[in-house]
Amino acid sequence: MISVNDFRTGQTVLWNNGIWTVIEFLHVKPGKGAAFVRAKLKNVEKGNVIETTFRGGEKIPSANVEKKEMQYLYKSADRITFMDTSSYEQIEVGEAQVGEQVKYLKEGTNVMVLFFNEKIIGIDIPAHVELKVADTPPGYKGDTAAGNNKPATLETGAQVSVPFFVNIGDIVRIDTRNNQYIDRVKA
Repeated sequence: MISVNDFRTGQTVLWNNGIWTVIEFLHVKPGKGAAFVRAKLKNVEKGNVIETTFRGGEKIPSANVEKKEMQYLYKSADRITFMDTSSYEQIEVGEAQVGEQVKYLKEGTNVMVLFFNEKIIGIDIPAHVELKVADTPPGYKGDTAAGNNKPATLETGAQVSVPFFVNIGDIVRIDTRNNQYIDRVKA
């Protein structure tokens, strides 16, 4: 059990029938009344984010989540295969257990796989990935208006909006936290 007064960013707790990671927290001590902690929590399994308040000093159970570096090998139907980089043991999981983040994974990418009670509950992928543009409408001369974008499909199947100057075959850097184009790496 840990006190909400001891929250740290990135800490994992058991709360509200789920496993949650602390994204942000703020200790509030109003002039009148008792102190409380306002926290933003992300559900590790589902990915949804909520904002909630706890009474000051309230105790909640800590979740011991183990992280293990694994390599993404391939996807077949709705099953995803990872390989432990130290023991070379392969693990196959359902796409639902990994979630939306699978759309940023290229074969051979190393990721941190999250385990809770010997069960995979999710993955931590890098904040930025570099992927090749597989399909996008052509950009025409004169299409340089600021703020306008066109849709693009990346080599992994992910959909993202890119500027008009990005063409098929270009390698772009994508922020995996918000699915946003950052810049073009190579043309």
